Amino acid sequence: MSISLLVEVPIACFRQSRAREYAETYPVPPPATVYGMLLSCVGEVNRYRHIGVKLAIAMLSQPEKSTVIRTFRRFKKREIADPTNARPDYQELLTDIRFVVYLDSQLESAQPNLADRLQSAFENPEVIARFGGLCLGESRDLVNSIQLVKSTDLAGHWQWLEHDKDGLLTLPYWVDHVGSKGTRWQRYSLKKTEINYDPPVNSWTEINPS
Repeated sequence: MSISLLVEVPIACFRQSRAREYAETYPVPPPATVYGMLLSCVGEVNRYRHIGVKLAIAMLSQPEKSTVIRTFRRFKKREIADPTNARPDYQELLTDIRFVVYLDSQLESAQPNLADRLQSAFENPEVIARFGGLCLGESRDLVNSIQLVKSTDLAGHWQWLEHDKDGLLTLPYWVDHVGSKGTRWQRYSLKKTEINYDPPVNSWTEINPS
């Protein structure tokens, strides 16, 4: 089972894993972030449930980058309200994020698989039990729209996120939320092409922590 989805997000920050005081953003949504959004869409809280799903991402826009100053919380003191736990820092933001994500669930062992669950969520939304707003990244970064799409409905240039051992983008496809030891990375490049309805072979990323 495979499907494709069109996703539009007005503003978001995909914070780089190694960013500290200055919260830099990746220029594109990492596969791990997109996977988390798709799990949220169907109300799945166990991120191991759909191990083996493969994603291919094509950017339809070139998001603009800006920098803001905002309050960050870092727990220096046990008392959560202690003023030393909050301090202003700079954060990069992206605006006008539009992309298509393809899903291929052939390698999944879960039944129903993620592609089937997403198809069902759009056809029968009343059967989905989920909570909170649908976000891409931080809880503030709400998704404006997500919809099933036929590639033939779209026009213009696509930029495929493709595996490239010499690529300048190093993105996580699995994140260890306890530490960094279990985080898995892949190097990518954005390859601009005319409309290509079939994802290039090098654009598929398998979501797997091993």
